[in-house]
Amino acid sequence: MHQQLTVKSRKKADVVDVTARVQEVVKASGVKSGLCHVYVAHTTAGVFINENADPDVMDDFLNTLDRLVPWEHDYRHAEGNAAAHIKATLVGTSQSVPVIDGRLSLGRWQGVYFAEFDGPRERQLRITVLE
Repeated sequence: MHQQLTVKSRKKADVVDVTARVQEVVKASGVKSGLCHVYVAHTTAGVFINENADPDVMDDFLNTLDRLVPWEHDYRHAEGNAAAHIKATLVGTSQSVPVIDGRLSLGRWQGVYFAEFDGPRERQLRITVLE
């Protein structure tokens, strides 16, 4: 099963918890045991799995990426968003999660996140659920 989800970011660098929406796709698929693949087909956005219990983790995540890859630097990319491309490459564009008993088999404190690095924008997540 394949489904596309629209995700809207609110600012230039943003993180959106998409766990519940991805779980809805898994449930709708009817797959009880398999794999869920989440992919973002954009060069300045990413997908990652991390803690979903403390919202400060996401602030720390974005602040650390900003220190590692500052928006202003001597980049050569003509569009002016080289930092967004680099951050997306570091984070990655996809994640795969086992499906067990019809649910994402995430750890107790884990969530699936969409990361925007050149927003605000509307993006598409592609979800594939395999049995």
